[in-house]
Amino acid sequence: QVQLTESGGGLVQAGGSLRLSCAASGRTVSNNAIGWFRQAPGKEREFVAVISGSLGSTYYADSVKGRFTISRDNAKNTVYLQMNSLNPEDTAVYYCAVSPSRFLVTVPTQYNYWGQGTQVTVSS
Repeated sequence: QVQLTESGGGLVQAGGSLRLSCAASGRTVSNNAIGWFRQAPGKEREFVAVISGSLGSTYYADSVKGRFTISRDNAKNTVYLQMNSLNPEDTAVYYCAVSPSRFLVTVPTQYNYWGQGTQVTVSS
């Protein structure tokens, strides 16, 4: 069993930055792919970024590529999402999730543990 706790969300002006954290507990997740997803009101949950297990390869949605960076600290069992150049379209609840796979998976059904989410609001 894995518990995930996200933090770091908040209100920021357009052009600003935030860093989200996803702390895992219960067991180590260093060999698992960890993904970030987001869901805006009235919209489906969408993939944002993923970091693979073991090698730490990364993959991003086109909408955030070049602005967001996902990273992991296996010693702390924590994954981060650095978000720069934020715009109002980035406003959503952001979720981290753990996959049983170590590969770069992007579909929500490929993840089996989810955090409670953290709200990110970007004002114009």
